[in-house]
Amino acid sequence: MSALMKIDNATLVLGRQRFGPFNLMLRPEERVAILGPSGAGKSSLLKLLARELAPANGSLVLDGRALAEWPIASLARRRAVLPQTHGVAFGLPVELVVTLGRVALRNDPQQARIAELAMAQAQASHLIGRRFDSLSGGEQARVQLARVFAQAWDERKGLLLFDEPLAALDPGLTLELMQAMQHFATERGHALVAVLHDLNIALNHFDRLWLLREGRILADCDAVPACLPLLEQLYGVRMRLLRDAEGLAVLASPLQCLAQAA
Repeated sequence: MSALMKIDNATLVLGRQRFGPFNLMLRPEERVAILGPSGAGKSSLLKLLARELAPANGSLVLDGRALAEWPIASLARRRAVLPQTHGVAFGLPVELVVTLGRVALRNDPQQARIAELAMAQAQASHLIGRRFDSLSGGEQARVQLARVFAQAWDERKGLLLFDEPLAALDPGLTLELMQAMQHFATERGHALVAVLHDLNIALNHFDRLWLLREGRILADCDAVPACLPLLEQLYGVRMRLLRDAEGLAVLASPLQCLAQAA
Protein backbone atom coordinates (compact mmCIF):
# COMPACT_ATOMS: atom_id res chain seq x y z
CA MET A 1 0.00 0.00 0.00
CA SER A 2 1.35 3.43 -0.92
CA ALA A 3 2.34 5.84 1.83
CA LEU A 4 -0.16 8.31 3.23
CA MET A 5 2.56 10.37 4.91
CA LYS A 6 6.34 10.39 4.55
CA ILE A 7 8.64 12.18 6.98
CA ASP A 8 12.12 12.58 5.53
CA ASN A 9 14.97 13.86 7.72
CA ALA A 10 12.62 16.33 9.45
CA THR A 11 14.06 18.24 12.40
CA LEU A 12 12.11 20.38 14.86
CA VAL A 13 13.74 23.16 16.89
CA LEU A 14 11.93 24.68 19.88
CA GLY A 15 14.13 27.16 21.70
CA ARG A 16 17.17 25.17 22.86
CA GLN A 17 15.47 21.85 22.26
CA ARG A 18 16.07 19.91 19.08
CA PHE A 19 13.93 16.95 18.01
CA GLY A 20 14.77 14.54 15.25
CA PRO A 21 15.79 14.01 12.58
CA PHE A 22 12.69 11.90 11.93
CA ASN A 23 12.48 9.44 9.06
CA LEU A 24 9.11 7.74 9.21
CA MET A 25 6.37 6.46 6.91
CA LEU A 26 2.68 6.02 7.59
CA ARG A 27 0.23 4.05 5.45
CA PRO A 28 -3.57 4.29 5.26
CA GLU A 29 -5.37 2.17 7.86
CA GLU A 30 -2.29 1.87 10.09
CA ARG A 31 -2.58 2.48 13.83
CA VAL A 32 0.60 3.84 15.40
CA ALA A 33 1.20 4.57 19.10
CA ILE A 34 3.88 7.09 20.07
CA LEU A 35 5.46 6.02 23.36
CA GLY A 36 8.16 7.50 25.52
CA PRO A 37 8.90 9.05 28.91
CA SER A 38 7.74 12.54 29.82
CA GLY A 39 9.65 15.22 27.91
CA ALA A 40 10.70 12.87 25.11
CA GLY A 41 8.99 15.03 22.48
CA LYS A 42 5.88 12.93 21.80
CA SER A 43 3.44 15.84 21.58
CA SER A 44 5.96 17.87 19.57
CA LEU A 45 6.23 15.07 17.01
CA LEU A 46 2.43 14.89 16.78
CA LYS A 47 2.24 18.66 16.22
CA LEU A 48 4.84 18.32 13.48
CA LEU A 49 2.63 15.73 11.74
CA ALA A 50 -0.39 18.00 12.16
CA ARG A 51 1.44 21.03 10.71
CA GLU A 52 0.95 22.91 13.94
CA LEU A 53 4.75 23.17 14.08
CA ALA A 54 7.03 23.62 11.06
CA PRO A 55 10.26 21.64 10.61
CA ALA A 56 13.56 23.50 10.72
CA ASN A 57 14.66 21.26 7.84
CA GLY A 58 13.62 18.09 6.08
CA SER A 59 10.21 17.41 4.60
CA LEU A 60 6.77 16.03 5.36
CA VAL A 61 4.60 14.80 2.51
CA LEU A 62 0.90 14.01 2.85
CA ASP A 63 -0.64 11.94 0.05
CA GLY A 64 2.07 12.94 -2.43
CA ARG A 65 1.93 16.67 -1.64
CA ALA A 66 4.23 18.64 0.64
CA LEU A 67 2.41 19.17 3.91
CA ALA A 68 3.29 22.87 3.92
CA GLU A 69 1.57 23.33 0.53
CA TRP A 70 -1.85 22.03 1.56
CA PRO A 71 -4.50 24.78 1.75
CA ILE A 72 -5.84 25.10 5.28
CA ALA A 73 -9.40 24.10 4.39
CA SER A 74 -8.27 21.05 2.43
CA LEU A 75 -5.91 19.98 5.21
CA ALA A 76 -8.66 20.39 7.81
CA ARG A 77 -10.80 17.94 5.87
CA ARG A 78 -7.97 15.44 5.38
CA ARG A 79 -6.54 15.31 8.88
CA ALA A 80 -8.19 15.80 12.26
CA VAL A 81 -6.48 16.47 15.57
CA LEU A 82 -7.55 15.77 19.14
CA PRO A 83 -5.31 17.87 21.40
CA GLN A 84 -4.20 16.95 24.88
CA THR A 85 -6.46 19.52 26.58
CA HIS A 86 -10.20 19.75 26.00
CA GLY A 87 -10.82 23.29 27.21
CA VAL A 88 -13.42 25.45 25.48
CA ALA A 89 -13.43 29.16 26.30
CA PHE A 90 -17.19 29.53 26.64
CA GLY A 91 -20.13 27.48 27.87
CA LEU A 92 -20.98 26.23 24.39
CA PRO A 93 -23.72 23.70 23.79
CA VAL A 94 -22.37 20.22 23.19
CA GLU A 95 -23.86 20.11 19.68
CA LEU A 96 -22.03 23.31 18.71
CA VAL A 97 -18.69 21.94 19.94
CA VAL A 98 -19.16 18.90 17.71
CA THR A 99 -20.13 20.97 14.66
CA LEU A 100 -16.89 22.96 15.04
CA GLY A 101 -15.33 19.98 13.31
CA ARG A 102 -17.23 20.96 10.16
CA VAL A 103 -16.15 24.62 9.92
CA ALA A 104 -13.86 23.96 6.95
CA LEU A 105 -16.91 23.02 4.86
CA ARG A 106 -18.97 25.80 3.33
CA ASN A 107 -22.67 25.32 2.71
CA ASP A 108 -22.79 22.08 4.66
CA PRO A 109 -26.44 20.92 4.59
CA GLN A 110 -25.48 17.67 6.33
CA GLN A 111 -23.87 19.37 9.32
CA ALA A 112 -26.57 18.67 11.91
CA ARG A 113 -27.12 15.08 10.77
CA ILE A 114 -23.41 14.24 10.69
CA ALA A 115 -22.86 15.84 14.09
CA GLU A 116 -25.65 13.66 15.48
CA LEU A 117 -24.17 10.53 13.89
CA ALA A 118 -20.68 11.42 15.13
CA MET A 119 -22.00 11.81 18.67
CA ALA A 120 -23.69 8.44 18.45
CA GLN A 121 -20.44 6.80 17.28
CA ALA A 122 -18.56 8.44 20.16
CA GLN A 123 -21.33 7.26 22.54
CA ALA A 124 -22.15 10.85 23.43
CA SER A 125 -25.77 11.14 22.26
CA HIS A 126 -27.02 11.34 25.85
CA LEU A 127 -25.09 14.63 26.25
CA ILE A 128 -27.09 16.52 23.63
CA GLY A 129 -28.53 19.68 25.17
CA ARG A 130 -25.81 20.01 27.81
CA ARG A 131 -23.22 22.78 28.14
CA PHE A 132 -19.67 21.62 27.45
CA ASP A 133 -18.24 23.33 30.54
CA SER A 134 -20.72 21.46 32.76
CA LEU A 135 -19.45 18.03 31.69
CA SER A 136 -17.08 15.72 33.51
CA GLY A 137 -13.65 14.98 32.05
CA GLY A 138 -14.86 11.69 30.57
CA GLU A 139 -17.93 13.33 29.05
CA GLN A 140 -15.81 16.08 27.53
CA ALA A 141 -13.54 13.40 26.03
CA ARG A 142 -16.57 11.81 24.34
CA VAL A 143 -17.69 15.15 22.89
CA GLN A 144 -14.23 16.05 21.60
CA LEU A 145 -13.93 12.62 20.01
CA ALA A 146 -17.29 13.23 18.30
CA ARG A 147 -15.90 16.55 17.00
CA VAL A 148 -12.97 14.71 15.41
CA PHE A 149 -15.35 12.15 13.91
CA ALA A 150 -17.51 14.94 12.45
CA GLN A 151 -14.44 16.56 10.92
CA ALA A 152 -13.18 13.37 9.26
CA TRP A 153 -16.60 11.92 8.46
CA ASP A 154 -16.61 12.51 4.69
CA GLU A 155 -13.00 11.59 3.93
CA ARG A 156 -11.37 8.29 3.08
CA LYS A 157 -7.76 7.40 3.87
CA GLY A 158 -7.29 10.47 6.03
CA LEU A 159 -5.16 11.05 9.10
CA LEU A 160 -6.35 11.08 12.72
CA LEU A 161 -3.92 12.51 15.29
CA PHE A 162 -4.69 12.04 19.00
CA ASP A 163 -2.63 13.42 21.90
CA GLU A 164 -3.27 11.32 25.01
CA PRO A 165 -6.94 10.75 24.13
CA LEU A 166 -7.47 8.30 27.00
CA ALA A 167 -5.62 10.05 29.82
CA ALA A 168 -7.24 10.01 33.28
CA LEU A 169 -10.26 7.98 32.13
CA ASP A 170 -11.66 4.95 33.94
CA PRO A 171 -10.85 1.53 32.40
CA GLY A 172 -14.34 0.93 31.01
CA LEU A 173 -14.53 4.29 29.26
CA THR A 174 -10.95 3.89 28.01
CA LEU A 175 -11.85 0.66 26.26
CA GLU A 176 -15.12 2.07 24.87
CA LEU A 177 -13.44 5.12 23.33
CA MET A 178 -10.51 3.07 22.01
CA GLN A 179 -12.94 0.73 20.27
CA ALA A 180 -14.87 3.70 18.88
CA MET A 181 -11.65 5.19 17.45
CA GLN A 182 -10.64 1.86 15.93
CA HIS A 183 -14.04 1.29 14.36
CA PHE A 184 -14.24 4.80 12.90
CA ALA A 185 -10.72 4.63 11.43
CA THR A 186 -11.20 1.14 10.00
CA GLU A 187 -14.50 2.06 8.34
CA ARG A 188 -12.86 4.88 6.38
CA GLY A 189 -9.32 3.60 5.95
CA HIS A 190 -7.94 6.41 8.10
CA ALA A 191 -4.49 6.14 9.63
CA LEU A 192 -4.50 6.73 13.38
CA VAL A 193 -1.53 8.08 15.33
CA ALA A 194 -1.85 8.53 19.10
CA VAL A 195 0.43 9.66 21.90
CA LEU A 196 -0.12 7.19 24.75
CA HIS A 197 1.14 6.36 28.21
CA ASP A 198 -0.80 3.12 28.64
CA LEU A 199 1.49 0.40 27.27
CA ASN A 200 -1.19 -2.29 27.34
CA ILE A 201 -3.55 -0.20 25.21
CA ALA A 202 -0.67 0.39 22.80
CA LEU A 203 0.21 -3.30 22.55
CA ASN A 204 -3.34 -4.55 22.07
CA HIS A 205 -4.89 -1.86 19.87
CA PHE A 206 -2.09 -0.54 17.65
CA ASP A 207 -0.14 -2.06 14.76
CA ARG A 208 3.14 -0.23 15.31
CA LEU A 209 5.00 1.53 18.08
CA TRP A 210 7.18 4.60 17.61
CA LEU A 211 9.45 4.64 20.65
CA LEU A 212 10.72 8.14 21.34
CA ARG A 213 13.53 9.13 23.71
CA GLU A 214 15.24 12.50 24.08
CA GLY A 215 13.67 13.78 20.88
CA ARG A 216 14.76 10.87 18.70
CA ILE A 217 13.14 7.68 17.50
CA LEU A 218 14.66 4.80 19.42
CA ALA A 219 12.72 2.21 17.40
CA ASP A 220 9.82 1.68 15.02
CA CYS A 221 8.56 -1.81 15.80
CA ASP A 222 5.52 -3.96 15.17
CA ALA A 223 6.36 -7.25 16.90
CA VAL A 224 5.44 -7.30 20.59
CA PRO A 225 8.13 -9.75 21.84
CA ALA A 226 10.83 -7.92 19.91
CA CYS A 227 9.69 -4.60 21.40
CA LEU A 228 9.99 -5.74 25.01
CA PRO A 229 13.76 -5.13 25.46
CA LEU A 230 13.33 -1.75 23.75
CA LEU A 231 10.46 -0.80 26.07
CA GLU A 232 12.60 -1.77 29.07
CA GLN A 233 15.40 0.41 27.71
CA LEU A 234 12.98 3.25 27.00
CA TYR A 235 11.49 3.41 30.49
CA GLY A 236 14.39 2.03 32.52
CA VAL A 237 12.39 -0.76 34.16
CA ARG A 238 12.25 -4.53 33.76
CA MET A 239 9.04 -5.86 32.25
CA ARG A 240 7.41 -9.22 31.75
CA LEU A 241 5.02 -9.98 28.88
CA LEU A 242 1.98 -11.96 30.00
CA ARG A 243 -1.12 -13.16 28.16
CA ASP A 244 -4.61 -13.28 29.59
CA ALA A 245 -7.16 -16.01 28.89
CA GLU A 246 -8.20 -14.30 25.65
CA GLY A 247 -4.62 -13.90 24.41
CA LEU A 248 -4.38 -10.17 25.08
CA ALA A 249 -0.92 -8.86 25.94
CA VAL A 250 -0.31 -7.54 29.44
CA LEU A 251 2.96 -5.90 30.46
CA ALA A 252 3.86 -6.20 34.12
CA SER A 253 6.87 -5.13 36.15
CA PRO A 254 8.57 -7.65 38.49
CA LEU A 255 6.94 -5.92 41.49
CA GLN A 256 3.48 -6.36 39.96
CA CYS A 257 4.22 -10.03 39.28
CA LEU A 258 5.28 -10.57 42.93
CA ALA A 259 2.12 -8.87 44.16
CA GLN A 260 -0.03 -11.13 42.01
CA ALA A 261 1.81 -14.23 43.24
CA ALA A 262 1.26 -13.19 46.86
